[in-house]
Amino acid sequence: MLRYFLFLILSVPLSVCSQSQTGLLKVIPAPAAVKLSGGSFRLSPQTKLGYTDQAGKKTATLLQDYLKKNYGLQLSFKPGVTKLSNAVISFVKTQEMAAEAYTLLSNTRGVEIRGDEAGLFYGLQTLLQMIENTGNGLMVTGAEIKDQPRYAFRGIMQDVGYHIYPVSFIKSQIDMLAKYKMNVYHWHLTEDHGWRIEIKKYPKLTTVGAFRESTQISHYADSLNGQDHLPYGGFYTQQEIKEIVAYARERQVTVIPEIELPGHSLAALAAYPELACGDQPGPFKVAQSWGIFEDVYCAGKEQTFQVLEDVLTEVMALFPSRYIHIGGDECPKKRWEKCRYCQKRIKDEKLKNEFELQSYFVKRIERFVNSKGRQIIGWDEIREGGLAPNATVMAWRSIEEGIKAAQENHDVVMAPMSHVYFDFLQGPRPLEPLAIGWGFNPAERIYAYDPTPSSLTAAQKKHIIGVEAPIWTEHMDTYRKVEYMLYPRLIALAEIAWTPLERKNAIDFFESRLPRHLAVLDRSKILYRVPGPIGITDTTLNGRNFKVTLKPSVEGGKIYYNFEGQDARETDYLYEKPIDIILHKGEKRQMKSVVVAPSGKRSISTTTLFSYQ
Repeated sequence: MLRYFLFLILSVPLSVCSQSQTGLLKVIPAPAAVKLSGGSFRLSPQTKLGYTDQAGKKTATLLQDYLKKNYGLQLSFKPGVTKLSNAVISFVKTQEMAAEAYTLLSNTRGVEIRGDEAGLFYGLQTLLQMIENTGNGLMVTGAEIKDQPRYAFRGIMQDVGYHIYPVSFIKSQIDMLAKYKMNVYHWHLTEDHGWRIEIKKYPKLTTVGAFRESTQISHYADSLNGQDHLPYGGFYTQQEIKEIVAYARERQVTVIPEIELPGHSLAALAAYPELACGDQPGPFKVAQSWGIFEDVYCAGKEQTFQVLEDVLTEVMALFPSRYIHIGGDECPKKRWEKCRYCQKRIKDEKLKNEFELQSYFVKRIERFVNSKGRQIIGWDEIREGGLAPNATVMAWRSIEEGIKAAQENHDVVMAPMSHVYFDFLQGPRPLEPLAIGWGFNPAERIYAYDPTPSSLTAAQKKHIIGVEAPIWTEHMDTYRKVEYMLYPRLIALAEIAWTPLERKNAIDFFESRLPRHLAVLDRSKILYRVPGPIGITDTTLNGRNFKVTLKPSVEGGKIYYNFEGQDARETDYLYEKPIDIILHKGEKRQMKSVVVAPSGKRSISTTTLFSYQ
């Protein structure tokens, strides 16, 4: 129980006001500066959509489509608008601000958004959250907003190696990233358990490497372990990838591909065993059980590098991103130790050991990627044996790995499993879907995380360029489970990625703004995890008298509770006013409570023990 109680402590406000102006606007992520000006702008059929150029028109068109789809309101365009005008919502492109920055001015006359192309798009996302359907029509609160992101890199990593998901789901994730001003979709496309990207020069990567004979049953109980004995697989065609990349680009999201090397390569070796160590390697099978496998790409054969360069050439033609992710994590060295080709490479290149051989491998791939005008990014193991000179490090094993890389003057994306892994649990294990065994990262822990370590110098802090949440999918065999693990944690991540540290306010976020956003999500087809009631947690409280004041975590939801020891349900007490709990000496009382959202989605039961000893 103790760890759940500790997250109450993490929920203290990080700014001085408990009801901020951002809270009144209900905007997530919180803008850098907000000033409410009084009054509101009313949208009507006479409202025009103004713009100065094609970027402004494109953004105005997005608003036009949104209003027609959601409210049946059809607005027409008014080109050439360069400033705030009566009955006009105007989009004015300017290069006067920092990249992705914007200003939004709204009053009783109209609305004006200024910024570069990305800034206009993010200003629109703020505006969409400000539009309220009142009894007097669609209204936009009067405000002056000046906003820009804290970090340039704001993303999630979606693994599709263990399990693969429909294109429609990938697009829905990109939509949510865009809504919350996230700008990177890191797509982990190759694994021991499946190769998911079509490579035309090497067709067996998908005809063989994309399919496994069986899959481990995802359960920790020995009696329920084993294999399902069912074929599993699939891959994304190059046409599907082009479609997704274009879809993301329209929403200011960059798709960064990951082609894992030199480890996690068993699926590729099943297709082309000659890329493994030895003279007659294999045969290999695409991995069926979770874990790390010793068969990896041979670092001594020239053929290995030729094939990988061919693969990366096709990958870079599909993905215009500045970064190409090359993995680099969890590469066993056992096969290299016994491989005559790898040992010859070590000798010829005057390397000390297999760790320096991995560094050689990564640096060689980096030179090729750099020759194509791109840069590599890799997991923090790429530091082992010496870091490639222009590489960006994605720190996953610990915050300390990110600190070390920044101290070596390398750019760093913080993705520590201790704080932002979305495949970790969100609540008590018996009540949650199966997840990775050792981790606990609820939304409160994510929100409390500061990606820039305070131990760094001012110069070193500039190397922390962003934050990312990985989603590994060993235990996510359906896209619905991925959604459950994503939301609302993604919304908390968005605020730490965008909002200045001094503007964060946990109470305002969890008690004021998030319930409104979850109510919007509740009306969609997206599955999400309903948080428990606000005002109570899984903990033990000692005392004689208690007055329990609760609030639903989803706006419009209801709270039910009981004292019977069973999970709460709709047949129990409906929370309508604060609950008085009176105990005599030696008595205990257990309260279980649940939130039921308007859609019928439910939280898990919160269990609180009141004791007077």
